[in-house]
Amino acid sequence: MTKYKDLGLVNTKELFKKAMKGGYAIPAYNFNNMEQLQAIIQACVETKSPVILQVSSGARKYANKTLLRYMAQGAVEFAKELGYPIPVALHLDHGDTFELCKDCIENGFSSVMIDGSHHKYEENIALTKKVVDYAHQHDVTVEGELGVLAGVEDDVQAETSNYTKPEEVEDFLSKTGVDSLAISIGTSHGANKFKPEQCTRNADGVLVPPMLRFDILEEIEKRIPGFPIVLHGSSSVPMDKVKIINENGGALKDAIGIPEDQLRKAAKSAVCKINIDSDGRLAMTAAIRKYFKEKPSEFDPRKYLGPARDMLKELYKHKNVNVLGSANQA
Repeated sequence: MTKYKDLGLVNTKELFKKAMKGGYAIPAYNFNNMEQLQAIIQACVETKSPVILQVSSGARKYANKTLLRYMAQGAVEFAKELGYPIPVALHLDHGDTFELCKDCIENGFSSVMIDGSHHKYEENIALTKKVVDYAHQHDVTVEGELGVLAGVEDDVQAETSNYTKPEEVEDFLSKTGVDSLAISIGTSHGANKFKPEQCTRNADGVLVPPMLRFDILEEIEKRIPGFPIVLHGSSSVPMDKVKIINENGGALKDAIGIPEDQLRKAAKSAVCKINIDSDGRLAMTAAIRKYFKEKPSEFDPRKYLGPARDMLKELYKHKNVNVLGSANQA
């Protein structure tokens, strides 16, 4: 068994405690390869932000679990090399079985999510508690989920959202012992979070999506004061990146995300972890498509992955400073 502390990682307990006290959210950025990991660590070191490195089950299959373990350890050492040893957690995103969570814990993960939200309520409780009981033996933190997010991203997909029911939250926490709770208040997975007919247009003709259900969030906060809340599916889908993609051979239609001002508002509440994946995919794809169109004879991966990494780093620096409020909190 590989213990996460031996890799230089931290779990999320202290991260969340400080975030809730400070009115900011910890960035939880998904990665699959070296360039994404470089961008995440560089962005967080340059903004002095703590970070949660997120790995989905699909990313784990893609990158190999052994390589991922050493990549996470390398990320910790890379931050030191860059001159600022930021706190780094390694988190399983949307684990769907006890066996997967157990395997991640035994391979150096400091935090896991067990997503039983697609099961019946009592089945969700039983599965979540089983993971919590095992994880806590190894000082690994656990994230559970109540409510279902719509959309498609990696191995996670659902056609419709089911908002979290505030009246279930206290019972769920008492019966499972989770350390944080992912809730559904209107965010969703993927780049197409809303249909155009769900949106209004502002004075500039830009589509504006509906507000997140802050009333549900506030009710949950009242019922479980001081408890860490997590938002999934929180990419904002920057239109400048979508435009670059579509101008250079892409075909992204109806790509609409969560407005950054709503995420900033959420980060000032009990929401202390915000997950961002699609925005990173868009940034890298935009840079790569632009490079290929401008230099079609190029075939050295470093030449197009380098600009993709740089664009991703700048995006994440912006998120830390202007959206999540996590800059200078490491």
